[in-house]
Amino acid sequence: MSSRHELFRQKLGTDVLIGDGAMATWLYQQGHAVGSSTEELCLKNQEWVREAHMAYLRAGAQVIETNSYAANREALARYGLERKTTRINRAAVQLARQAVEIAEADAFVVGSIGSIAAARVMTANVEEFRDSFEEQAVALLHEGVDGLVLETFFDLEELLLALDVVRPLVASSGVPIIAQCSLLDVERTRDGYLLSDAYFKLKEAGADMVGLNCRLGPAEILRALERAVVPEGLGLSAFPNAGRPAIVDGEFAYKPNYQYFGDSAVKLWEQGVSLIGGCCGTTPEHIQAIAGAVSGLKRRPRVNPENAPRIEVFEREVVRFQQSEMPTIVDLVEKRHTIIVEFDSPRDLDVERYVEGSHELYKAGADAITIADNSLATTRMSNMALGSIIKRELGIEPVVHVACRDRNLIGQQSHLMGLHALGINQILVITGDPARVGDLPGASTVFDLTSFDLIRMVKQLNQGVAFSGRPMKNQARFVCGAAFNPHVRNLDAAVARLERKVEAGADYIMTQPVYDLETMLAIKEATAHIKVPIFIGIMPLTSTRNAEFLHNEVPGIKISQKSRERIKRFEGAAARAEGVEMCKELLDEAVKHYNGIYLITPFNYFEMTVELTKHVREITQVTSRASTF
Repeated sequence: MSSRHELFRQKLGTDVLIGDGAMATWLYQQGHAVGSSTEELCLKNQEWVREAHMAYLRAGAQVIETNSYAANREALARYGLERKTTRINRAAVQLARQAVEIAEADAFVVGSIGSIAAARVMTANVEEFRDSFEEQAVALLHEGVDGLVLETFFDLEELLLALDVVRPLVASSGVPIIAQCSLLDVERTRDGYLLSDAYFKLKEAGADMVGLNCRLGPAEILRALERAVVPEGLGLSAFPNAGRPAIVDGEFAYKPNYQYFGDSAVKLWEQGVSLIGGCCGTTPEHIQAIAGAVSGLKRRPRVNPENAPRIEVFEREVVRFQQSEMPTIVDLVEKRHTIIVEFDSPRDLDVERYVEGSHELYKAGADAITIADNSLATTRMSNMALGSIIKRELGIEPVVHVACRDRNLIGQQSHLMGLHALGINQILVITGDPARVGDLPGASTVFDLTSFDLIRMVKQLNQGVAFSGRPMKNQARFVCGAAFNPHVRNLDAAVARLERKVEAGADYIMTQPVYDLETMLAIKEATAHIKVPIFIGIMPLTSTRNAEFLHNEVPGIKISQKSRERIKRFEGAAARAEGVEMCKELLDEAVKHYNGIYLITPFNYFEMTVELTKHVREITQVTSRASTF
């Protein structure tokens, strides 16, 4: 007699099988707390999980997935459950088996392995997930699943890695593997592959069946399959969402579109789909509608669309920057001393002084003015708006900071697209201070992206690809900088973090302010191997109170006793003048070691950085911005 997995493989090749529906959203409807681990219920409340499986079996499901989608070490670590990874996966299989037996159903149990990066942006190195995929797959296979489903993978490269890990584990047993992509756009994976290309690559990697699940409803999944080319003989699966969710009484809800789901199942079958179930928002009623529509049908041969192009994915090489009509700060700093001056936007609605200060800095010789993105989480006028004003009205090149703090993925891409439309192509990506330290401490802190993620996404826009993987008709031309904080106990660790930013695609680096030659030289030595320009940060002291605050309250910043005693002898304008003189002495040394000078205007005293800008021009003898171009 054939084993269950052999029979499952045979059925996948001949019949139309009914899959189950959503596990997480169904459990939430039963009262499980939204945001908590549904996989933990395999240990804590087994009856809920067993009953969910039985509800789908009673509705007509012939293939049920284990409650193990996010039972990987990374996901479970968020709940302190990483040491229970193997126990949870094995219990998930046991509960599914028990449900089949209790329901007296002739159904197959497949082990669910979900994407680790699904909730993130594209990751630079999916290899870090290899051990997690292996740990989960070994536990599921040890408990005797009939098949494995790799599901909700937005990035093909991560799915190929998971397949590469799992395939050798089933080589001797022949357990079939179903590999399902999830799409943000109906034609492409998030990492830019056409669905057709993805399916050919998955077949080459050893998938027994490919398909789509999650994110899209029946209509969009149908549209995606109508446009795709599927390798001959390769099985197709589809597990659409119940549609688009709406917020009802503060909670996500889906339309009870059961008949529509059944009708859609027939259309999917006509496209050659032979394993049909549901994902987010689907219930036993949805599965019952599918079963009523396609139960008993045989697998239908897939007919690919005529003349459907199969185009290889864009090259994923890092695009550093592209030459535009005007030289960028990266172009300039490779040729001569280049000055960037930070001048924060106002906290009120008066822009006259800001425009005046920007003009004075430009006349003094600043190559660009950099504008923070609500620095210290304090509300200021939009740096996009001010960047546009000084560029269009004064001819000054802005370098706009883009913080990870305030915008989700949607807002970040929209913001970057707006900067591109305004011709603002030079940006500095920073993490951003948390909202609780600012003037509106009750504001939400987003952080959908890390600074590494955002740098990579900016570079993706430079390749003409949206965050979702969708082509954007044109390429952006962003020159993307990154910040470096040397004021840490372990400078080597800070440099390692900087290396990751450069690897992600940073074109240049701007440091936090330094106050002594010793620190400046330590940075130079520690970053000698970094191949992108570094702008050394220098900010004048304004008073003894300012000096004592920086020395005693800002981690890592050290201001010598001699310097603090020196500024202590002055007050008001005289103290600011002395702060400028101290910076001039530091700049005399800085220009010997760095072509990039980053002057930071304290408390919007632009007169101080105007004087320092003039000093750099005098000592470097660069009097014209166009002198080397």
